[in-house]
Amino acid sequence: MYNILTSAGISPDKAKTLADFGELLIEKNKVMNLTAITEPEKVAHLHFLDSLAVLQAADCKDKSIIDVGCGAGFPGVPVAICEPSAKVTLLDSLQKRMNWLSEVLPALQVDAQVVAARAEEYVTSCRETYDICTSRAVARLNVLCELCLPYVKLGGYFLALKGAMAQEEAEEAKKAIHALGGEVETIYEYPVLDAVHRIVVIKKVRYTPKQYPRAFAKIKQKPL
Repeated sequence: MYNILTSAGISPDKAKTLADFGELLIEKNKVMNLTAITEPEKVAHLHFLDSLAVLQAADCKDKSIIDVGCGAGFPGVPVAICEPSAKVTLLDSLQKRMNWLSEVLPALQVDAQVVAARAEEYVTSCRETYDICTSRAVARLNVLCELCLPYVKLGGYFLALKGAMAQEEAEEAKKAIHALGGEVETIYEYPVLDAVHRIVVIKKVRYTPKQYPRAFAKIKQKPL
């Protein structure tokens, strides 16, 4: 992992922290379902380098960032490691995963806030306060926008990490993005191994109406 990361231009100290996190992830995955990707080389490419594309898609320096549905910590943990000036909040509803992150991140000297809560509920305490919201492998974009855009302050960004279907999902989510106060600024493309991954970059141009987000059952049943 370390060699792959340093050859991608990551500094030795940050690559070491990432590799240490990757080893802890693979070890913990033996007893807890954290990731389907367990080969060190693939963890380096498909988790770390994929997550770090966020730093190319947007300026994260000195920004407040919330990673919604972070799972085992992606993309939020690699972003926190490689852009330590960012103030990162990791949000996921699964308490066991967040307990694990709460244990390992301080040991690795990674500074991030860890929150176990549902996205549509936690937002009541921090609505429209973040510069950037990220989310990866959580839901289709028309559902994801209602969970994420309410966190973003006016002029900030929601970065949705997607794969081959990004353009299609952006088209499908047009109505939702508009209703929630966003507009697609660009779709950033980057290679990961033999595939092309994409980040849908949505700028917050209007305040999100107060009735959003709805309860998750309603969001899922009837996406905007």
